[in-house]
Amino acid sequence: MPRYLKLILLGVGLSGCGDGVPDPVSPKPVISTQNIPTAMQGIEAKQLFGKKRGASHQEALPYGSYAKGCVAGAAQLPETGPTWQAMRLSRNRNWGHPELIDFIRKLSEKAAKQPGWNGLYVGDMSQPRGGPMLSGHRSHQIGLDADIWLRPAVNLSLSVAERENISSISMRRSNGAFTNSSWTRTQHEIIKAAAKDPRTARIFLFPGAKVQMCRDEPPGDRAWLNKIRPWWGHHYHFHVRLNCPEGARGCVNQAPPPPGDGCADALEWVNNILNPPPPDPNAPPPKPRRELTMKDLPGQCVAVLQSQ
Repeated sequence: MPRYLKLILLGVGLSGCGDGVPDPVSPKPVISTQNIPTAMQGIEAKQLFGKKRGASHQEALPYGSYAKGCVAGAAQLPETGPTWQAMRLSRNRNWGHPELIDFIRKLSEKAAKQPGWNGLYVGDMSQPRGGPMLSGHRSHQIGLDADIWLRPAVNLSLSVAERENISSISMRRSNGAFTNSSWTRTQHEIIKAAAKDPRTARIFLFPGAKVQMCRDEPPGDRAWLNKIRPWWGHHYHFHVRLNCPEGARGCVNQAPPPPGDGCADALEWVNNILNPPPPDPNAPPPKPRRELTMKDLPGQCVAVLQSQ
């Protein structure tokens, strides 16, 4: 299906998206190259990608891995929709592969059916062309990651200024070992709906919430729990990661989670929070993270940056 038809079906506008808005008629192919222009050499890749205000004029495709890649022909999640609002608009991170836009639209419709929710508040997705971000995430680089706030989306008429200042709500207690009184069955059901979407690869959530979900979910189909992976932080939002779209040969999927529902693993995380193991005296000191340059990214990312 031509990209512009897909965008129309998704309800994504082709105007008002800043510079570099994809032409609906003839998106250009993405060509891989390791001939990095002089202007891109010796510069942190986040500085190059962080300057782009709009998507590339190319077919919508992710390249590389979630923490080392870029996205061509990204679509922009509209700032406000019938059942969602994009938050922190000043960051310009409400972009993603069209599959991610469609995922958010459909999940928000399900969330709007939950008691006390009118939809979703959507946090960081990707930059207009993906790539490393100026601040924050190491992932979110190929247009297939999204942070969904755990705060009930009651008011979907928030102004731009209000969306800069309002915050989500922490759901954790005891440093993430347990949920607090803000956690309800509604968060459980929304995350469950996200996990049951076949496009979802995994969902990152703080350990105490995963354990609580394992306890609250009745017997029966519990396979979807496997996709919910305990991770540090993620108590103000849950992080959805989609699989590489079908046919996206330049996209690298993360290894699948271990078999099983993952509940025992989450409980081990909780036990380690409550009773931290002693530090290993033989463990090497952590290495400082090196900032990525264009040499670290797939060759297609040069063309993604160069596209008008």
